Amino acid sequence: MFFIISKILAFIIAPITWVTALLIWALLTKDARKKRKLVIITFIVFYFFSNSFIIDEFMRPYETPAVQESTLNGKYDAAIVLGGMIAYDPSFVRPQFDRAVDRLMQAVALYKDGKVRRIFISGGSGSILEKNVLEGAILHDYLIKLGIPDSSIVVEKYSKNTHENATFSKPILDSLNKHGRFILITSAFHMPRAMRCFKKAGINVTPFSADRYSGPRKFVFDYMFIPATGALDEWNVLLHEWIGMWMYKMAGYI
Repeated sequence: MFFIISKILAFIIAPITWVTALLIWALLTKDARKKRKLVIITFIVFYFFSNSFIIDEFMRPYETPAVQESTLNGKYDAAIVLGGMIAYDPSFVRPQFDRAVDRLMQAVALYKDGKVRRIFISGGSGSILEKNVLEGAILHDYLIKLGIPDSSIVVEKYSKNTHENATFSKPILDSLNKHGRFILITSAFHMPRAMRCFKKAGINVTPFSADRYSGPRKFVFDYMFIPATGALDEWNVLLHEWIGMWMYKMAGYI
């Protein structure tokens, strides 16, 4: 139920949903004065949420900053990579990656550079309809294709959310090394909630942010003033994460 509610809320809080609702309201309103006000409000809402400079100013303080690989001291027992990076097309029998694949690529780089002994994948099905598509298992096979030996890959393939990522991973990590050193790799916007979940589960991890949305502050015309559809997508990500943090606190997950 928690999983389904989160999906419904993700639709409700999306800025494009608000813009569409306001526009429909304006079109259905017969009062000319009210219609004009609603059109203006719709434009303001759209412009606010499609402005790249504005979303970056909200996203930047929330994201956990990335760190240089050189700041990692010694060798870690595993890099824990959280799922949520693929769409699976069974007709091609291969994963299709989205931008969050940076999580996996950073882990591969750390492994190749000798910073971690293993790559630990945590992720099951994040879809309501495709419950049998287990991301952890798919990514395991993909890492094998990249030349990572099976002995260096550990998989937790049943978690559906960040809370389960942590709780389901705990016994597996304990079996590897109860007092081991672990790196947690997830998207920068997702790291604050993920860190709290792993701390709650009693797993001590070092954050290694990937897939950053915000970058250096820029003062260029198109970035500051011209609407961009990408900004709407970023707001979806940030609002969804804020709601997720609130729901996790209410549920006692963090």
